[in-house]
Amino acid sequence: MELRQLKYFVRVAETLNFSEAARQLFITQSTLSQQIRQLEDELGAQLLHRSSHSVSLTESGAELLPCARETLRAGELCKARMADLNNMEAGTLDIGVTYSFGAILTETLVTFMKRYPRIKLNIFYKPMAELMDMLRSREVDFVLAFKPKAAMEGIESHILFQNSLSVIVSDSHALAGQQRVSLAELGAYDLALPARGLQARNYFDMIAGRDSFRIHIELNEVNMLLSLIRRTGLVTVLAESSILDEKGVRAIPLDIPDNEMTGCVHILRDSYRKRAMKEFIRMLSESMAVRERQEKWI
Repeated sequence: MELRQLKYFVRVAETLNFSEAARQLFITQSTLSQQIRQLEDELGAQLLHRSSHSVSLTESGAELLPCARETLRAGELCKARMADLNNMEAGTLDIGVTYSFGAILTETLVTFMKRYPRIKLNIFYKPMAELMDMLRSREVDFVLAFKPKAAMEGIESHILFQNSLSVIVSDSHALAGQQRVSLAELGAYDLALPARGLQARNYFDMIAGRDSFRIHIELNEVNMLLSLIRRTGLVTVLAESSILDEKGVRAIPLDIPDNEMTGCVHILRDSYRKRAMKEFIRMLSESMAVRERQEKWI
């Protein structure tokens, strides 16, 4: 059994048309038919029912189809790993990012794309819980997020920097000149908070409770949230790193005990580590954005 034969079978099973499958595969219809016959002979089972007007899967064909697809995916993974070793001239890197890490990620994205232009980057911005599900199902190679309070089974968390949960206000806000803000002071203002489920909101709810503040609006889009803060007297609470390079806003640490949020790279334990992933994480850890965060906590 050859991968080529499985590829041909899957294409016929998906199109249910030998002529169309041959066209998509750039081979002759007679070659396609011959390869399918050889596969059926080797397996000792008829995979496709052919008539003068239609093609359909037999019971054996329907059983083989998901296995064939999985085998082809495994073959593609092998090819990708080999290409990955070839001076990083090909490949794909899938990165999961929580909203608070967007500003910190930008510098490394630009540098990485300039240095490795042939590696495709797929960036997924989602809440941490969704990203961890994607990591466990191997839909992303790693996740950039703050370290949760409880350990995550099967996940390695490598520290990048320490951060603080901060009150974010416009430069002209009454709180903008303060060095720290207490929870009691925060209670005097209308809040625009990140939606529940986002890491900064989860942490804030854990330490401050959900019913003690005047929450005027909740949203899950940080850029829109910061735009509201610039234009109104509303106050929000985010990780200090969320406003890196943002103009017109100020971050003031919340005056609470143990106000630290640990920025981490999360990787699936015992998983294959792409060379591109290792290089990206190295570049990120050496970036100015991360080094500034590290120096601030020394």
